[in-house]
Amino acid sequence: MGSDRHYPEERPAHRRTVAAFAMERHPVTNTQFAAFVADTGYVTVAEEPIDPADFPDADPAELVSGALVFTPTTGPVDLRDWRRWWRWQPGASWRHPEGPDSTLHGRADHPVVQIAHRDAVAYAQWAGRRLPTEAQWEFAARGGIDEGEFAWGDDPRPDGVDMANVWAGRFPYRNDGWGSTSPVGSYPANGFGLVDLIGNVWERCSDVYLPRHRGPDDDSGGVTADGRPDLLAATTSPQVRRVTKGGSHLCAPEYCFRYRPAARSAQSDDSATTHLGFRCVC
Repeated sequence: MGSDRHYPEERPAHRRTVAAFAMERHPVTNTQFAAFVADTGYVTVAEEPIDPADFPDADPAELVSGALVFTPTTGPVDLRDWRRWWRWQPGASWRHPEGPDSTLHGRADHPVVQIAHRDAVAYAQWAGRRLPTEAQWEFAARGGIDEGEFAWGDDPRPDGVDMANVWAGRFPYRNDGWGSTSPVGSYPANGFGLVDLIGNVWERCSDVYLPRHRGPDDDSGGVTADGRPDLLAATTSPQVRRVTKGGSHLCAPEYCFRYRPAARSAQSDDSATTHLGFRCVC
């Protein structure tokens, strides 16, 4: 698990053991999430009013329901400033991923997006499942290949074949690929028969994010690097960040070379974006 060759948060590469588990073949789709909402009446975090207490320095007039939406730029920009291509969109939610004027038409079998951590946990509980741990997710993503750079080996495009929905072109202004989510299963399955673990959408895990892996002699226990307890309960806190894995359709080598099993990122529990989804295990 992990890697010593890329981003610091992937270190150290180390051995882990996981007990037997079952994982869904693909990320939860819009059709599956719609069935959950129809059965329960659930309202996602992006659809709820925002509590001003969570953002004491913000203008109350700007605290309206919505989510983050990716917007391509017109040309090259400073890649150190993510605000160039992300915007806060009032009215964006899982039903309207890019805002009130967008729909799920033609996207029934695409991964559901604009999902906060609490939303994913609620769906998993309804389905009799749970979110995977980071170790489970990475083990599944490797598909039986322990040392490969990617889930399918070391070649990013074996025999010139695209293996995942990732950015193809110059980020963030020209994409010759899908440019958004794709139907689950559009790319080859890994060695375990699982699809879309790499690319398409980032996938939420249950672990609170640490800036590095714990080694076998690490006695930091269940406390994050800044002293917070390792929270496992679902929250909508902007302060609690958890691990996400797999990269997304927005990952490009020059900006985010994280469409690899070892790669990892962090998202706050309240985050809802157009490139973030989940799948379940049991």
